[in-house]
Amino acid sequence: MLKPNLHYGELKESYLFARIAEKTAAYLKEHPGEKLLRMGIGDVSRPLCPAVIEALHAAVEDQANFGTFRGYQPECGADFLREAVAAQYGERGLKIGADEVFVSSGASDELGHILDIFDPACPALIPEPAYPAYVDANVMSGRRILHLPTSPEGGFLPDPAGAGEGDLIYLCSPNNPTGAVLDRALLKAWVDHANARGAVILFDAAYEAFISEPDLPRSIFEIEGARTCAIEICSLSKTAGFTGTRLGWTVVPKELGRAGMSLREMWVRNRTTKSNGVSYILQRGGAAVFTPEGQAQIQKTLDIYRGNAKIMADTLDRLGVRYTGGRNAPYIWMACPAGEGSWPFFDRLLREIRVVGTPGEGFGACGEGWFRFSAFGDPADTREAMARLEKLLG
Repeated sequence: MLKPNLHYGELKESYLFARIAEKTAAYLKEHPGEKLLRMGIGDVSRPLCPAVIEALHAAVEDQANFGTFRGYQPECGADFLREAVAAQYGERGLKIGADEVFVSSGASDELGHILDIFDPACPALIPEPAYPAYVDANVMSGRRILHLPTSPEGGFLPDPAGAGEGDLIYLCSPNNPTGAVLDRALLKAWVDHANARGAVILFDAAYEAFISEPDLPRSIFEIEGARTCAIEICSLSKTAGFTGTRLGWTVVPKELGRAGMSLREMWVRNRTTKSNGVSYILQRGGAAVFTPEGQAQIQKTLDIYRGNAKIMADTLDRLGVRYTGGRNAPYIWMACPAGEGSWPFFDRLLREIRVVGTPGEGFGACGEGWFRFSAFGDPADTREAMARLEKLLG
């Protein structure tokens, strides 16, 4: 008799963002016509830049002509995009081979798929608060999860001294949800820990474009020793507005091996077995991001989101509210007032000022009492939401 994957029964009753959607839908049903200022889910609000749109249109035209039509793409990514990504690393002084770059449909997908190449018996270490999909993907695969709590006293930065026996180590910098950024010394400590243990770091760099301070690493491969212990997963979703277009990449170094097996070669086999590649049209659009025009244009959009983060940070500074993020990161992680629970605070903001954020409890137990705001909204909505918040809490 067929049995389903019983590990799905171990998942929490409701995914965080699904619960937020249910609550907001219920409110709008009771209050039809009211506008909610949505600063919860980290979706972008600005359109794709002109260089990307032009490349997408040109690629569509390619598909309309016999001489330029493209069918199946290479499973690991088209050479033109892999080379463009590798070249961008090169501009930052990092030697990443194009054959170490794997084009994906986005970081969220890849963070789940990459688990295929690791034995389910290897425990995963997840510093918390954490993006909930880290936990759920490992629950689905039956992997044991070790939760590493972080604290406001430590700036919500994970310390490898408490890492224990984790074989798969999740690191996200800038962090979602806290906005905390790992500096070189702390990231080096994690790399040294992973190499000493034989662990592998899954480094989620989806928000690296928001790091503006030159002393802070944007890639784990800026750290000596990372090529023997790390996989880096990146996305164009927040960097270039590809949340609805879906495109990213993963770097698996040639030096990364365990038990006599090359993890890069394993990933090649996985992709050539389980994927038919990302579409030609999307990859052409992605390649345009790495042109001089594309880079200049996306920076203008990123500056809008950075401005939103500053508006939020300035508001909380005036209110005297404790927070992390907002600088080098697109998220604000604020303490709920007077010890209020994060879901009750969510309900109060929704009911009293019609602002939607994200309760910290949804990112793990040590997120309780904290609340996340996203900087990806419209600037006018951000200013209005913060004005309402200041009036409510002031």
